[in-house]
Amino acid sequence: MQKRNTQQRRRGIIETLNERGEVAVDELSKVFLTSEVTIRKDLAELENNGLLLRRFGGAVLLPKDASELSSEKLSSRKLAISKLAATLIQDHNRIIIDGGSTTSALLPHLPKKLGLVVMTNSLQVANTLLEGENEPQVLMTGGTWDAQSHSFQGQMAENMLRAYNFDQAFLGAAGLDIERGSTTFNELTSLSRTMAEVSKQVIVMAESEKLERKIPNVELPWSQISILVTDDGLDEDAKQKIEKRGVTVMCATCIR
Repeated sequence: MQKRNTQQRRRGIIETLNERGEVAVDELSKVFLTSEVTIRKDLAELENNGLLLRRFGGAVLLPKDASELSSEKLSSRKLAISKLAATLIQDHNRIIIDGGSTTSALLPHLPKKLGLVVMTNSLQVANTLLEGENEPQVLMTGGTWDAQSHSFQGQMAENMLRAYNFDQAFLGAAGLDIERGSTTFNELTSLSRTMAEVSKQVIVMAESEKLERKIPNVELPWSQISILVTDDGLDEDAKQKIEKRGVTVMCATCIR
């Protein structure tokens, strides 16, 4: 096997791990024609990014409840929203992609962009990006696994975000409130707010029907949101009220 660059080798390690469930340092060293020291560094970095667990002499897969999200068929609205939101991403941007089905729908559009740096708190997002042929540079927040949001949360994740600055943050929302902003059932909102704080532009991606959901916790007030990307089901009155709060509203045309 020919020598690979670091990203290709680490992607190969993940692929091997997914096939076998566990890998050994000495075996990987032979497969990738590199030293055991280099492989150990690879495994340490992949563990720091939340992609595996190191064990003596090698590594194993993360527990299934931590590494897999339940499959969800994306609606035509989510697909339209993601396609429109992707037009906001420029080559060489540094972006954050929050965990969630709507934000994850951005991923098929990213290979068309050059030189991206992507930070995420989602294992699903990181794994999908690393499997691509033209993968961007991927950064993982690390932190404490939250089973409710299927993502990493907590102070460690916040500290990792604050170590960088970003052009854009793409966040989902469980609900939208015309008066308050984006809302969530999850009381863990500090990471989303940190994502907003370290980004020049904050894009919330949410279906228009989420305005009908009455959810108690404000995730981001409108004052922290730059753009709302939603679908053409949003009525004009609601659109104008949100825009009066200083938010640009983009409505994707959906095929019905």
